[in-house]
Amino acid sequence: MDFKVDSKVEEDSLILSLFGELDVYSTPKFKEEVKSAYEENKLNIILDCKNLEYMDSTGLGSLIYLLKIVNEDNKKISIKNLSKQILKLFKITKLDEIFEIMVD
Repeated sequence: MDFKVDSKVEEDSLILSLFGELDVYSTPKFKEEVKSAYEENKLNIILDCKNLEYMDSTGLGSLIYLLKIVNEDNKKISIKNLSKQILKLFKITKLDEIFEIMVD
């Protein structure tokens, strides 16, 4: 599956739904699309990873890139619907302490 980002505004949040694989190949597209969406709507971000199949260290780096941008505006990033494998990656790298991981 090709990587894709859908964005929409709900209440006071920018919802970014991720589809496919966030890896070394898709990271440039991710950075460009999410930065553009955020510039249009400088709101707190919720990353919906329900349809995210895979993430590598480059993908994690792109989330940190996004975090730096939103932190400049005193906004935050929350992440929901992480698969067990990707959540494990967040825990190993201790990024679960930096990002708010939403659990249903």
